[in-house]
Amino acid sequence: MTNREIRSRQKAALETPTGFSPEATRDLTGALNAVLADVFALYLKTKNFHWHVSGPHFRDYHLLLDEQGAQIFATTDEIAERVRKVGGVTLRSIGHIARLQRILDNDADYVDPQDMLAELRDDNGALAARMREAHSLCDERGDVATASLLENYIDEAERRIWFLFEAGRRGNA
Repeated sequence: MTNREIRSRQKAALETPTGFSPEATRDLTGALNAVLADVFALYLKTKNFHWHVSGPHFRDYHLLLDEQGAQIFATTDEIAERVRKVGGVTLRSIGHIARLQRILDNDADYVDPQDMLAELRDDNGALAARMREAHSLCDERGDVATASLLENYIDEAERRIWFLFEAGRRGNA
């Protein structure tokens, strides 16, 4: 194979055969990549808080955030592969994630544990809302497989919200 043939192959589009129109592929890819960027941002924030939590409930919060981080990270590969299955291309770098993420970073030197739980609760709520938006798009475009996947991830996010809410309660509030 010549260098010219190799370069030609390297520039060839990744054209996965699908039953979706080019417009549907574009729309589904855009929505899923935005969700995926938020998932990566939430994963890293969850791990950041896991690593830096302190105080009297350290062990409980540390374990809760580790469990939630693992659950969040487990979704990344399936979402990215779904993008490829619908004919799109997915995230390629940290910079790409940064351009698409809507979950804000938290680079503070210290965050109170209760504030950590509240921030993650709100971020999981925002992620669930964005997944519902993507689910509506899937319904419009006839993408039942992605819709089904998102339904499971929405349920997982709602469970994380519930746990973060309950863990963050003070006294008999």
